[in-house]
Amino acid sequence: MTNSPFYNADHIAFRDVIRRFVQNEIEPFATEWDEASGFPRELYEKAAAIGLLGLGFPEEYGGTPCDQFMWIVATQELARAAAGGVSASLNSHSIGAPPIARAGSPELKARVLPEILSGKKISALAITEPSGGSDVANLRTRAVRDGDHYVVNGEKTFITSGMRADYITTAVRTGGEGPGGVSLLLIPGDTPGLTRTPLKKMGWWASDTATLHFDNCRVPAGNLLGTEGAGFMIIMMNFNSERLTMAAGCIAASKVCLDEATEYARQRVTFGKPLVKHQVIRHKLVDMAQKIAASQAMLELLTWRVDQGESPIAEICMLKNQATQTMAFCASEAVQIFGGAGYMRGVKVERIYRDVKVNAIGGGTEEIMKDLASRQMGL
Repeated sequence: MTNSPFYNADHIAFRDVIRRFVQNEIEPFATEWDEASGFPRELYEKAAAIGLLGLGFPEEYGGTPCDQFMWIVATQELARAAAGGVSASLNSHSIGAPPIARAGSPELKARVLPEILSGKKISALAITEPSGGSDVANLRTRAVRDGDHYVVNGEKTFITSGMRADYITTAVRTGGEGPGGVSLLLIPGDTPGLTRTPLKKMGWWASDTATLHFDNCRVPAGNLLGTEGAGFMIIMMNFNSERLTMAAGCIAASKVCLDEATEYARQRVTFGKPLVKHQVIRHKLVDMAQKIAASQAMLELLTWRVDQGESPIAEICMLKNQATQTMAFCASEAVQIFGGAGYMRGVKVERIYRDVKVNAIGGGTEEIMKDLASRQMGL
């Protein structure tokens, strides 16, 4: 960040605030929370107190309007703890709450957003279904209008913060087939008929992930976000910023791998000299640094373009793949440099290695990113 033209004094000051928060409130507990498969709910309020949860939201609801680079700063500082599950759940509002801010009624926004942005309530986004994955246009969960309510039936799965979310922004089918029949409903977590099943994962252990079951759930019609049939477009508006921040986190995790591996290689002595003095190890570290620098440059340029009002969808899709592939490479090389020590639970490179695949799948798989990019390019 020091030599980048994209950051100003406000970005740097906020970086320092988030860095202290991570050092004091997350990093010392990362292994403990991973093993416990969760973290204390009060962390949300602590994050809100330093302005993390309000980033990008209107001031009238307790938010702080900002550019996209402020999100990049926050995401990359959180990644320094190598606690991907904590970051995922702590920031689930960043995908669950924007549709509320963008399309909710004034009454709904005034009632719900201050609770979320203050950390008192948890927000989640529920789109993926057991039968559909990322195929949003063909989701099956149905909401039927019945007087002043919608009656919701169906299932969602792989939902981050799904077990304890208080507000669930849910994609439902209110009309016919295809994207035109998709709407968004804000479903309260205490709605009768809503049940939740926890899921165990390869990585992100500290993040609660769930399958949600909707059995004749009655949801007030006033909780509709936008109009009926507008849900697909509202969901699509989330994707650019979501993929940018996902890429930012992957690149920062890659940098953690480089830093940890470099420090270990300087301390570890093999065959009479520090590991870093072996040419093969130095080459590994340079390869990691090269990929990180290229990915960060691509991230910052695309972030700047988004802040200028552009929507470079193809390039953002390619960035997500570039960032996740960089993370996979750096995590693998870091564990290799650590050797047996890197295979032991409790070290950062091991936690990051477990988190590689969820980033390559979540927010759109590598295959989907390539297909979307190719269509945007007219191929």
